[in-house]
Amino acid sequence: MDAAESVESALDAAGRGEVVRKVIHIDMDAFYASVEQRDNPELRGKPLAVGGSRERGVVAAASYEARRFGVRSAMPSVTARRRCPQLIFVPPRFDVYRTVSRQIHAIFAEFTPVIEPLSLDEAYLDVTGNLKGIPSATRVAEEIRARIRAETGLTASAGVSYNKFLAKLASDHRKPDGLFVITPREGAAFVEGLAIEKFHGVGPATAARMKALGIHTGRDLRERPLDFLQQHFGKSGPYFYGVARGIDHRPVRPDRIRKSIGAEDTFSVDLVTFEAMRAETRLLVDKVWRHCEKSGLRGRTVTLKLRYADFETITRSRTLPSMIAGRDEVDRIVEALLQALFPIEKGVRLLGVTLSSLNTEGEAESPQMRLAL
Repeated sequence: MDAAESVESALDAAGRGEVVRKVIHIDMDAFYASVEQRDNPELRGKPLAVGGSRERGVVAAASYEARRFGVRSAMPSVTARRRCPQLIFVPPRFDVYRTVSRQIHAIFAEFTPVIEPLSLDEAYLDVTGNLKGIPSATRVAEEIRARIRAETGLTASAGVSYNKFLAKLASDHRKPDGLFVITPREGAAFVEGLAIEKFHGVGPATAARMKALGIHTGRDLRERPLDFLQQHFGKSGPYFYGVARGIDHRPVRPDRIRKSIGAEDTFSVDLVTFEAMRAETRLLVDKVWRHCEKSGLRGRTVTLKLRYADFETITRSRTLPSMIAGRDEVDRIVEALLQALFPIEKGVRLLGVTLSSLNTEGEAESPQMRLAL
């Protein structure tokens, strides 16, 4: 069965009411900032940023009060303070965040063993065959949110649907402290009106490529045939073809061990100068380190990836004897790796930065549990 047939088969099953999975996506609301406001009453109701306030500091998390001024995660601290002069900076307390995260995941484990953690404050749960025998995934989500509030004093948003793609969209729909459900009958229609930037897996570079092809919404994406999407987006083509129809076959993977954290961008115009490439690698380092701070992960190996205009791809890596402690250290290594490649005689169409040899490696991965419908 090819990708198109697989998607159509899933659509037929959904239309007959044969729900393959019941998936919940839980996302804590402004997690780091909310923990700080919970623990220090003087910070409640005030614009707050977790992160460094120094000139080269970066916002790791922003309270909803700060977000009203346009302050966002991964924003340079100087930009954040310019947007919100009264912004209060507090240093991160990752040990505290990990402790609270363990409390939250312990609550998840009372309802299902099929939990896929994405970071300290975010996870997918497959509750198709949940441990409490609750037939309604919506009710499971309600109970989990109530338990989190009672035991941690924090709020969580939840999305409920029949696959991971839609569950994540749903959790974003009513933030903060919200619950939203997308049923099999509603999935395809919900996706149709969605801006292409809202699709999981569509970053700024991919969004720009899609818009250049006339794809601005889920409806536009659905109108493109599979061979067209494969031609322009390669192995991501079948994924885009499916999610445009509300179909996502990815299972919830419990206790997945992440081997690396990476980010890459493809450019609409080939880069030829060191300065242009250096500016892009700084943005990539910001993305990677943002995930490091959100997940609490650290690594020892930094890899720079280049793809030339003729599609030749090379990588250069450097491994340190101990875990890299900060974003600036990653950035210095990337700069050195890039500088060593110059002079470059061909244009560069893609750059990527990856951090690996993470502090999760060596842990055992639990087998996937298959659940009955």
